[in-house]
Amino acid sequence: MNKKFDAIVVGARCAGSPTAMLLARQGYRVLMVDRATFPSDTVSTHILHPLGVSALSRWGLLDRLTATGCPPIHTYTFDFGPFTIAGSPGTRQAPLAYCPRRTILDKLLVDAAVESGAEVREGFAVDQVLIEDGRVVGIKGHSKQGDAIVERADVVVGADGRHSVVAEAVRPEQYDDKPPLLAGYYTYWSGLPMEGRFEQYIREHRGFAAVATHDDLTLVIAGWPYAEFTENKKDIEGSYRKTIELAPVFADRLRGARQEARFAGKAVPNYFRKPYGPGWALVGDAGYNKDFITAQGIMDAFRHAELCAGALTEVFSGTRSFEDAMGDYHRARDAQVKAMYEFTCELATLEPPSPEMQQLFGAIHGNQEAMDGFARLNAGTTSPAEFFAPENVDAIMAAAASSSRKKVLRR
Repeated sequence: MNKKFDAIVVGARCAGSPTAMLLARQGYRVLMVDRATFPSDTVSTHILHPLGVSALSRWGLLDRLTATGCPPIHTYTFDFGPFTIAGSPGTRQAPLAYCPRRTILDKLLVDAAVESGAEVREGFAVDQVLIEDGRVVGIKGHSKQGDAIVERADVVVGADGRHSVVAEAVRPEQYDDKPPLLAGYYTYWSGLPMEGRFEQYIREHRGFAAVATHDDLTLVIAGWPYAEFTENKKDIEGSYRKTIELAPVFADRLRGARQEARFAGKAVPNYFRKPYGPGWALVGDAGYNKDFITAQGIMDAFRHAELCAGALTEVFSGTRSFEDAMGDYHRARDAQVKAMYEFTCELATLEPPSPEMQQLFGAIHGNQEAMDGFARLNAGTTSPAEFFAPENVDAIMAAAASSSRKKVLRR
């Protein structure tokens, strides 16, 4: 007889490990599998915005991250060329962001799942999602030794990314999808101190960013429209360096640094997938993905893992029906990210801002409260719906007008 689990989680990175950990902490029998072994790397924007840091703190894991020497980030800057907006991305309770290497963060999360009581099998490939009478009932897979193994559970959670084997098996409804909009590549540099800043440079049809990570390294990522993806892929380094040169002062800083790794990158589609059905659930990129320009992926994975694990806890405890609890998970997930999804997809076009938006950016510049608000917007601390609400925009514009009048009077 195969052991029966309450949940099998497929995928052990930023969505899977927290889901498994939270369920195991409630006393449920959890199996988590991943074809990778840990520590191992994956293509990632790395940024963990303040609300994601809050999740680590709630789970009792933040001290473990800071103990790895990951440098804190207290300021986000946005260089538009003529001026720069600089502000704090967080709140009093969660003021800081981090940019951890995935080799370190993912291992930390896997270890936490194990300590919480989840059974974890690394180097395990899922060959088949088992479906009986229209309901997912388990998985069939194999270890690196090649042994075929069948495991059964009440729910199988797909936390295995954009190419999820769970999503492929259950074929969930996909909606609000958009094609890839942006192509980006990054590498790591030594000798490029950032002093606690996450710097972003916005130019017409181009953009790049720099942020410090582990081992005294700085990640620098550059991007261009997806229409140029195929052509620029022929010379990634040349395209990357041409983008950096659009900000001469930063380009001079980079010339004094040393490249420490090969380029990595990709272009990704944008979509929502219905995240549940009979015997299955999706979390993280398996259920929802958007362009990396706002670097929301890790934070979203953490928050949605909490939502999913909370809903499944209600199901397993008998408090609510599967349909009711998971339906609420679906609605809460979408409500949480919909405005940021639209904002991100608009940014990812790298089109010049409208005259109205340029005017707003000019009004934000120099107003520290507004600049902090802009940083929190881009960090996902504040929803775009809140930041761009007419009353907030009117207040920013009024403050700029008042400041201009005072300057005239002083003259």
